[in-house]
Amino acid sequence: MQLLAAPMAGSGGGGITLLIPLILIVGMIWFMSRTQRKQREKQAQTVASLAPGTKVITTSGMVGIVEDTDDEYVTLEISDGVLIQVVKAAVGRIIPDEDVTPDEAEPATDEAEAAVATDVAVDEPAKDTVDVPDAGRDKADGKVQDAPKLPPTHTEN
Repeated sequence: MQLLAAPMAGSGGGGITLLIPLILIVGMIWFMSRTQRKQREKQAQTVASLAPGTKVITTSGMVGIVEDTDDEYVTLEISDGVLIQVVKAAVGRIIPDEDVTPDEAEPATDEAEAAVATDVAVDEPAKDTVDVPDAGRDKADGKVQDAPKLPPTHTEN
């Protein structure tokens, strides 16, 4: 007696089940490339809008003011009289100008606000002193704080 293997019935829709993962992969690649394209366009707009006097942050975190630009490089002033030259692609973002700086703020007109402003000025420490925490100086309540105690390194029998 011979046994013959009969083909099993097909599950149907074999072509569709193969196409769904392929469509998902193509869709993910398209969305990722679209996001990268938008980021490149935003970076290109940032670099194109650089002008002398613009405050920027580089990709490495350095803050400076644009002094000069050319085809490839931007000259930034990072401190008074200190100029550096960076590649335009290193400019990460532009810092928007603040409308009101603390120096231009309105003077305190109310007596209570003026009193608070003078109290703050009186409470500020002198510039030549160095605040070292737990240095054994008197605290605000008049007590001297003890030095921290270390745990024992061994036990005695």
